[in-house]
Amino acid sequence: MKIEKLDLNGKKSSIEVLDKIFSAKINNKLISNVLYKTNANYKGRHAKTKQQNEVSGPTSKIYAQKGTGNARHASRKAPIFVGGGIAHGPKGELSYKKRKINKSEKKQSIASLISKKMKDKNLIVFSDFNSEIKKTKEMYEIIKKYEISNSLIILDKVSKEKIEKSIRNIPNIKITDINHFSAFDVVKFKKIVFTETSVKELEKRYA
Repeated sequence: MKIEKLDLNGKKSSIEVLDKIFSAKINNKLISNVLYKTNANYKGRHAKTKQQNEVSGPTSKIYAQKGTGNARHASRKAPIFVGGGIAHGPKGELSYKKRKINKSEKKQSIASLISKKMKDKNLIVFSDFNSEIKKTKEMYEIIKKYEISNSLIILDKVSKEKIEKSIRNIPNIKITDINHFSAFDVVKFKKIVFTETSVKELEKRYA
């Protein structure tokens, strides 16, 4: 299929793209599953308390098992004592399993999401940025002109080097490349922006 391509002067042309990425069947169930796994893996699991076997101190029995009239106890490390281990507390990041996302799941979810953006007219393809844009003000005018103020901008290496400094301080914009975005990023932003070369890189990676 062919889609529209723009340059910074507003001139329109078209490029050929793969149907299996830009016009794929939208699988909402798969998208939901991948987003759930991605979001779960983003969460930091840093809180950790010491269990009974991790608390430092003597392990000797505090008094005799029988004859004292008191309850049976072992060492002061038991959770019921002050300074003892914590029962059922958070166990730190290593105790939580990362949810695995298969390659086929990732590819199909990205194709579904990009196709949805295409269907909703929230996908824009620019010509590669050949000249450097140094000023944030100049970049902001481009963003305003093409109404991409809430966008994930996926660029090829050369284009990224040309505009990265001028765009990084503009809010609600994320600039990245083909290797460093997820389904969560595509959903988070209203629009998605490619360059002609980054579209070809996308097709190589996700076709």
